[in-house]
Amino acid sequence: MIVAIDGPAGVGKSTVAKLLAARLGCLYLDTGALYRAVAWKILRSGRHPTDHEQVVKLLPLTSLHMESQNGAVQVLIDGIDVAGDLRTPEVTAAASIVSAIPEVREWLLPIQRQIGQRGSVVAEGRDVGTRVFPTAPYKFFLDADANIRVERRHRELVAAGRGGAIEATYRDLSDRDLRDRTRSIDPLVPAPDARRIDTSLLSPEQVVEQMMAAVSTEL
Repeated sequence: MIVAIDGPAGVGKSTVAKLLAARLGCLYLDTGALYRAVAWKILRSGRHPTDHEQVVKLLPLTSLHMESQNGAVQVLIDGIDVAGDLRTPEVTAAASIVSAIPEVREWLLPIQRQIGQRGSVVAEGRDVGTRVFPTAPYKFFLDADANIRVERRHRELVAAGRGGAIEATYRDLSDRDLRDRTRSIDPLVPAPDARRIDTSLLSPEQVVEQMMAAVSTEL
């Protein structure tokens, strides 16, 4: 069983996907973490994420795996567990740029699909239902009011000790939305058969209940 959850930043995808995976007893796959891992290596190597040619040259020299250990997800790049380093502002900004590079998306595609072949998976990202798992039987697209998304993201940053002006968070999210929705390959769009859920006024638990109802109906 594969459940695909897509949507822009700040709609609660990660929280909801983790809760749903726990309820269903599935592996949780954060596809965004894989892009962040590539971005981490690019920065670590001294390259710049906007240097398309250098980024592409780095891919054949990279090994990337995602593992689940006792409910915790490990992201291993070249054998190094980098899961704890993937949420810094620098990696986040670089990942948004790197994810728009077609060669990076093509390189990560089989890695994501291999993870999906291990068993039942709840996967979240921005092209999971349209590109990574287009035949997934359960697809959801989450969205929310832009101001609410900014407030949520800003609270996350403050909780992580990286909170700045909320105006900066708004600009960052707007820039990410523009890149995600207008990139030439696999732009952020709902799959035609995805169930759309507006999370603006819903708690994560309420969103999960809607998903469980949809999945249970078809099981």
